Formats: sequence, C-alpha cells, structure tokens
Amino acid sequence: MHIDASPDLSIVIPAFKEAAKIERDILAASAFLAAERIAGEIIVVDDGSPDDTAAKAASFQPSVPSLRVLRYERNRGKGHALRCGIAHARGRYVLFADSGLCVPYDIARVGLTMLDLNMCDVAHGSRRMRGSVVREQPLLRRVGSRVFSVIIHTAMGIPSYISDTQCGFKLYRRETAQALYGATVTDGFMYDIEVILRALKAKKRILEFPVLWSNDADSRMSPRRDSLKFLRDLAHIRFVLAGRRAADSSVEPAHELTGVQRTASLEPS
Repeated sequence: MHIDASPDLSIVIPAFKEAAKIERDILAASAFLAAERIAGEIIVVDDGSPDDTAAKAASFQPSVPSLRVLRYERNRGKGHALRCGIAHARGRYVLFADSGLCVPYDIARVGLTMLDLNMCDVAHGSRRMRGSVVREQPLLRRVGSRVFSVIIHTAMGIPSYISDTQCGFKLYRRETAQALYGATVTDGFMYDIEVILRALKAKKRILEFPVLWSNDADSRMSPRRDSLKFLRDLAHIRFVLAGRRAADSSVEPAHELTGVQRTASLEPS
C-alpha cells in the first residue's frame, strides 16, 4: 500500500466503559500498522464513559504517536461514537473495529486489498463464513442472532448475500464512510442496518470477507434488555429512509485529549 505524509488508514474504535480493555486495542492496532508498514492513525472515541476510558487511552499517546482520543460528555451510543470518529478520520481508508479484539487486526489486509482492487466500495467482515468463528456466543445469543437475521432480511429488505450485518469489523473508502455515517440518525446498535440500507440506496457495492472472530463476553449489548429498543430503532430507520420522519444526524461536540489533558472542541474535518 502506498505510504505518504497523510494517513492511508484510519482505525476507529468506539469505546464505552472499556478502561480495562482499551490498552490491548490500541497496542494491537499500532502493531498492525507497524507490521504492515501502513501510514495510519488510531482514533478512540469515548462515548461518554463514566470510568477513565479516555484518560487510559490518552496515556498511550507518548508511545503511540498515531493515536488520537476523542471524547464527549454524554453517552449517546455506539452508532453515534462511530459517526463522530469517522467524521474526524483523515485516512484514505477507514476501518471500524470493535473494542475487545474480537477480530485480529491483520485480517484487515483482506478488506484493504478488496478496496485497493476496486472489488467493492464497502468491505464487511463476516462471521457467517465457514471457519470464521473461533469462540462462539452463548446459545441464547446465537438463537437471538438467527431470529434477528430473519427480521432484517425480511422486514428491512437486507439482501441475502449480506450474511452478517453486525460484525464489528468493516472497511470503507473515507469518502464513502463519511457520506454514509454522516447521514445516519441511529445512535445505538442498529446503526449497522441504517448504514447498509443507505449504502444500497446509493448503489454502493458491499462485499463480505471471512474473519477469525472470538466472542467477547464483556459485551455492552444485551438482547434481553435491548430487544424492544432494537425494534423501535428499526422502525425509525424505515420511516426516516422512506422520508416519513425528520432525520437528525447531528454529532455531539467532541474534545481531543492529549496525554490526559483535554484540548479545545473539535469540528469534523
């Protein structure tokens, strides 16, 4: 991959109450960029965590110069954290990766190659391909995932060739990512569905690639607690995309941390 003064790749990591895990995420992302000799940046977005996630992340800036830490005060949800981080991304490509190292970063080379070869506009990691799951979810979550899959393919019109909408490992060209996420109105976990539907509406080519995925038991999503909210969010997405409800894609004002000090409020680039 071509390396120049501007980043080739922005790695965006949304984080909420991840003080115990964020070190591994940052060091693994940094090691990937160094091993692959990619000029990149790592953007951790703290989604209003009540713990010291942001300060812990920022403490690694002296040893990881490519690291940027964004934070805003009010918890808004994973979708909003990604909208914020991607708005500030400067790389030619954008990788969004869940905290917790569910997917090894070196798998990103597959998606980057797909984008480099113009095979697609959006490269989705998928856990549905043979051999992709290293450590499975508990049975109840697997059953819930199958039910959810039926709903989003039938009620939401997601085409069947997109087998895994929720895998937290996706790559885009920056312009594509910023256009799609910048228009989203979903702050919570259903942002994936909205982004996919907006991509399909914009005639973007989505192609999946296999990952090596290990379940993170310390997930912030609870199907039992959040199921009704998921259904409301899906209904809201349908109304917004049909033009029957007003869209609000505003981004919470974010601050960039240097060391453990907060600097001035940022505007997206």
